[in-house]
Amino acid sequence: MERSIIPAPASVTATDGVEFEVTDATRIVAPTGSEAARIGGYLADLLRRSTGFPVEIGPTAGIVPGDTISLAVDADAADLGDEGYELKVDAEAVTLRAHRPAGLFHGVQSLRQLLPSRVESGEKQDGPWHIPGGTVVDKPRFAWRGAGLDVARHFFTVDEIKKYVDEIALYKINVLHLHLTDDQGWRIEIKKWPELTKVGASTAVGGGKGGFYTQEQYAEIVQYAAERFVTIVPEIDMPGHTNAALASYAELNCDGKARPTYTGIDVGFSALCVDKPVTYEFLDDVLGELAVLTPSPYLHIGGDEVKTLPAAEYATFIERVQQIVLKHGKQVLGWQEIAAAKLVPGAVTQYWDINASPAPVAAEVKGGAKVILSPASKAYLDMKYHENSKLGLQWAGFVEVRDAYDWEPATLLDGIGEDALLGVEAPIWSETLEDLDAVEFMAFPRLPAIAEIGWSPVAAREWESFGSRLAGHGPRWTAMGVNFYRSEQISWPE
Repeated sequence: MERSIIPAPASVTATDGVEFEVTDATRIVAPTGSEAARIGGYLADLLRRSTGFPVEIGPTAGIVPGDTISLAVDADAADLGDEGYELKVDAEAVTLRAHRPAGLFHGVQSLRQLLPSRVESGEKQDGPWHIPGGTVVDKPRFAWRGAGLDVARHFFTVDEIKKYVDEIALYKINVLHLHLTDDQGWRIEIKKWPELTKVGASTAVGGGKGGFYTQEQYAEIVQYAAERFVTIVPEIDMPGHTNAALASYAELNCDGKARPTYTGIDVGFSALCVDKPVTYEFLDDVLGELAVLTPSPYLHIGGDEVKTLPAAEYATFIERVQQIVLKHGKQVLGWQEIAAAKLVPGAVTQYWDINASPAPVAAEVKGGAKVILSPASKAYLDMKYHENSKLGLQWAGFVEVRDAYDWEPATLLDGIGEDALLGVEAPIWSETLEDLDAVEFMAFPRLPAIAEIGWSPVAAREWESFGSRLAGHGPRWTAMGVNFYRSEQISWPE
């Protein structure tokens, strides 16, 4: 069993010589109308497409044991936590239980990975459909296991976002951080400031087609992700990375003159006018509308790469914006630079800049702040694999699969240990990525490496094991229609 599942489970006990076979008589058992039944429906849809079997779903009452896949939320399973699960497989039945529905969903992802790769196909495939026997008891190491997607440099459609949500959910990623605004594009409708989408959303890197999400489309993405236990965390980058806003509204500029739209990739040249009251009225409206649309407790305020403001002005700005975030009932999240300001209780910093001292972040940790780790030289999925890679950038170096896997969060930074970590995240920036096909090529196979770092206990992580398990996911990605990089570090099956 352990040779299939990514991220590596906390505990696996295989039962040699025992298998459960999914047949045309297999049923999914869950209480009617429950979250377990909804998750069972998700599993049934997957199985029906590839096996061609009816895979009926029914309540527990009156079911004769045998040939069943049973899903249940168990109030007595508190030791599994909010996202853990227990999966038992024998010749007669598959039993999956969890303390919370999220755990059931994660258990279903492990169950998927125990089935042959062709189960991911959208068309009927030949069997047999065997699941190896044994028991998995599993729960995550970190609460935040994120993927980041930059939809500002290049725009991605609602359907592309949904497909990426499905792909990351397979690896128990539970956060999708959407970088919604930058110099090159503004991607979210703000009803009080309509020029943001009329002007700011019209461009993309290289002069390509822009785009934006209506509030209804954004809500659709949020709901779709939530059904897969993925939380959408939106980012409005500020006070830098703001040229799309500065081009949309002249009054956001200190000289009162709208900036031309921008389609390059240089950073650090733009900034909101931090002395004007209208700037904070603007941000109050933007963050307020976004807060209403976003169930996540966090709003990401960016804060990175501001090269045109004095340090004191920058810190004062961050402190004012934090109060706006709190006013709208959310917690503050920002890139590591915001640690230069006095952070409010509950604020979270996201470490990315491998060339900057972690000391300001470590100082905030002493006051109780939490940290998300996204070190660019390990976790930035837009970095090139090697010097001949056609896609990606290389300012943080080349990042092969083993580079993405071989690092330990608790010892990465001085003064920032296990207790200070909320989790890890793998951002992907889209300067060179124009569509989901390109995003997939950069994310796979490195995203599963970050997922395992975020989920698995240290004792369960080992490169040779991971590489072996990862190789088996190549055919799975092919069946799913995922474009992936065949790293020479992995012995992919023919």
